[in-house]
Amino acid sequence: MALLERAAGLSVSQILALTATDAPARDFLIVEGEGAFSFQRIRTEADALAASLAGLGVERGDRVAILLPGCPEFVVAFFALARLGVVAVPINPRLAESEIRYLLRHSEAVAAVTVESFHGVDYLQLFEDLLPRLPELQYLVTVGEEDLWYDDRIFQFEDLVSAGQGRTLPEIRIEPSEALLAIVYTSGTTGKPKGVELTHRNLIHAAGATAEALGLERDDRVFGVTALFHVFGLGPGILGCALAGSTLVLQEEFDAAGALDLIEEHRVTIHYGVPTVFAEELRVQREEARDISSVRRGLVAGAPMPEALFRRVEAELCPELLVAYSLTETSSVVALTPPGLEPERRRMTTGYPVAGMEIRVLEENGDALPVESLGEIAIRGPAVMHGYYRQPNETRDSFGPDGFFRTGDLGILDEEGFVHLVGRRKDVIIRSGYNVYPKEVEDRLHAHPAVHDAAVVGVQEELLGEAICAAVVPVEGAIVTDSELRDWCREILAAYKVPDRIEFMEALPMTGTGKTRRVELLRRFASERSTRD
Repeated sequence: MALLERAAGLSVSQILALTATDAPARDFLIVEGEGAFSFQRIRTEADALAASLAGLGVERGDRVAILLPGCPEFVVAFFALARLGVVAVPINPRLAESEIRYLLRHSEAVAAVTVESFHGVDYLQLFEDLLPRLPELQYLVTVGEEDLWYDDRIFQFEDLVSAGQGRTLPEIRIEPSEALLAIVYTSGTTGKPKGVELTHRNLIHAAGATAEALGLERDDRVFGVTALFHVFGLGPGILGCALAGSTLVLQEEFDAAGALDLIEEHRVTIHYGVPTVFAEELRVQREEARDISSVRRGLVAGAPMPEALFRRVEAELCPELLVAYSLTETSSVVALTPPGLEPERRRMTTGYPVAGMEIRVLEENGDALPVESLGEIAIRGPAVMHGYYRQPNETRDSFGPDGFFRTGDLGILDEEGFVHLVGRRKDVIIRSGYNVYPKEVEDRLHAHPAVHDAAVVGVQEELLGEAICAAVVPVEGAIVTDSELRDWCREILAAYKVPDRIEFMEALPMTGTGKTRRVELLRRFASERSTRD
């Protein structure tokens, strides 16, 4: 039975229940350093956690944040919230405190499931500071080893799972096409985060259509989904494996040597990743080769991949590398190069629309363009978002009268229906698979007392996809260094938003109308890079 047919009319928790019933002992997760977790174990723990959360008063429609790395607790929490009809708000734990605070406040989260400590950050202290400032946030559920003695608002994850074991939880009727499953935050054109509302049906359809297009099978072992808080981690990662009955091999955070060890040890067959991941693995594999002959197929998304890197990945890591076009607003993958396509075509296109999804290319006024025309890509189908949370005007402006979502991406549809991305109308840099909006970085640079002016552009870079390059004009007589400005940015921006290169200039190049001539900055940074190479 096709995966989308199997999933028709089901909610996310029902899909887990179905697979756990069919194959209770089959491995759902293999976690680095922790071993295997069966489908039945994840289902049992998710139901237990759901029962405990319900006992605290968390109910259908509430929002609950998840701030966890790639760990089994994330998957358990995700399915527990789905079981209750609660909306998950996945948040990258490596965001700055100010960013986390904004997302918690904007989503009106009533609870948060968080790691206790991660990358040197004490999240218990962080939330102790946040709780008095966020009146909606009632409960904190922590994942870690600390023996907590806090008040009755803070609970350990394992204690809630243990307390919920054996408790009955009434079946909550969920309409998959209407009930929200997650609010996944992405940046808007001004750099302000927007909450993308995704229903059960949205994410299930994207996951099932991707798995079908990829040829995911029950015996496959999938690796490369580390950022579970990302829409790709939720859809093709967690839900794709749940639908297909495949095994997801998890690494808490990507490390190339550890990744290759996991691929070899667990005989991984499907490898997901952004270009940075594959480039790092290539470097390590050349230093100390592992037996990764089990890998039969790879999938790259999230950033452009240079042709030379594509060829090396196919020669040394994945015998067949597919390319995906993915957006948060479309619940992840919307187009994919099909298996069996000749290598030359796989390198030159971002694929064919997955099942159920329609793609058009539009003129600026919204009229559809004929094939082979350059215009804005617009998408319609069951995986397209419900809307932007608490932003009805932004939602309205993003859709045409016929229901097509306008992506802001520029591209071409060829005569066979394949998508070719050309650029982006929206001003965004894609660095290692993450969206970074220049204005957000520029605003932070402008706030430094030694900076008179600044402009940020993205320059193609093999490992990162695009590097963040900042041109800075210092205040006359000021003394400031690039490392000082990077430290300044790190204070409130996530690490992946900090400029990779900073160049000091006497003045920014300007157009005749007084706007920054960004194309000239792009040429300058690209030229300097090629000279260094």
